[in-house]
Amino acid sequence: MESRQIFDKEERNKLLFSNIKVDPSISPFIKNRFEIISSSESYSELLKTIKEENIRIEGFKAEYLILDGDFTEKPNRREKLKDLGYRIEGIPNFDNPSITYSICNYKNFWYFGILTKQNTDWLKHNKKPSSFSNSICMIIAKTLVSIASTGNKNNKLLDVCCGVGTIMLEACFSGFNIEGCDINLKTCKHARHNLAHFNYSTTVYCSDVKDLNKKYDAAIIDLPYNLYTYSNDLIISNIIESTAKLATRIVIMSISGIETIIKKSGLKIHDFCTVQKRGKSKFTRNIWVCEKEN
Repeated sequence: MESRQIFDKEERNKLLFSNIKVDPSISPFIKNRFEIISSSESYSELLKTIKEENIRIEGFKAEYLILDGDFTEKPNRREKLKDLGYRIEGIPNFDNPSITYSICNYKNFWYFGILTKQNTDWLKHNKKPSSFSNSICMIIAKTLVSIASTGNKNNKLLDVCCGVGTIMLEACFSGFNIEGCDINLKTCKHARHNLAHFNYSTTVYCSDVKDLNKKYDAAIIDLPYNLYTYSNDLIISNIIESTAKLATRIVIMSISGIETIIKKSGLKIHDFCTVQKRGKSKFTRNIWVCEKEN
């Protein structure tokens, strides 16, 4: 679903070609972004085009990117990195590079470009001070943010029923503009505590979503599970309808089948998937990507 919503296509062989440029750190699944500078069926021709780029930069690093179907042996990869390094003017820095250049081979084509890796520092959120046993995991939270935003950091997001702020943590880490709201004072305090613990600055409203009057590009709703917070169809309907007044794009997650309620709220379902909750309490979370009907 994330691939479809960000790139409008699904990856194949763990790889996807796209003209859409996103920060790989917004996603738990995107490991690298490789920006192609030049390509050729001939390796020697690729080296020639790299030399013609006249790249002059200090502190660069050269790295070989191994893709599916590339069986180039390690010694051969090292030789190719030397070939690349000799065609860039400047002193390399292997520990803290200013930029990483890379070469790779895919389906008998050679590519040269800039490699950007995912920043995995978001894993520190695993040690957030406050949590609930049924809180969504960081991977789901991170994915919901990237799906709601379609990877666009200019979009303003709202986390409805924000709980302890799991979704907000991932959005803040990735540089998204997000605010949250929750009707429960205790969970709002937990959310603020978690955000402050990691030095993130944003707003958590202790409020029913119906009382907000701001506009957002997209909203995320992780609906109450009727465990710690009471919920029924009327409450769910009110939450969705109130959110639809604030944002035109809404990502909804629920452990119940609520397609009828979503459609009655004037929303059109554009995408759907399910995620299994594992552990002592096993259940399935349903995720819908919705937009307002014209």
